[in-house]
Amino acid sequence: MNSIHRATVLIVDDTPDNITLLSNLLKDKYNTKVATSGATALQIVASSRVDLILLDIMMPDMDGIETCKRLKADAASASIPVLFLTAKSLQEDEAIGRSAGAVDFLRKPVNPDLLFARVAAHLK
Repeated sequence: MNSIHRATVLIVDDTPDNITLLSNLLKDKYNTKVATSGATALQIVASSRVDLILLDIMMPDMDGIETCKRLKADAASASIPVLFLTAKSLQEDEAIGRSAGAVDFLRKPVNPDLLFARVAAHLK
């Protein structure tokens, strides 16, 4: 077994193109898992190891804010860093997102250099 642990990043977004883009960007450095809804993300986190979550804010059914609140309310997932992905201005979402437990925000379309820097920083 490889002694070097590759961190696992869970990408949660309801837009397939966004999932594909983020997965392709991250796959060389990290293991990736994907979910197209908040409910699926909660199931994945409950059943497998996840080191960081990239979470879209605007999704149908359960939005990213509610998903984050549920993750942070569960002792098993409360310590996993959540980075919100948002197409809205950061000011609109930042206060609400931080109160829900997010550690950072990335604006869509995602800047790859910024993505790598933020993911690496929150995995340390």
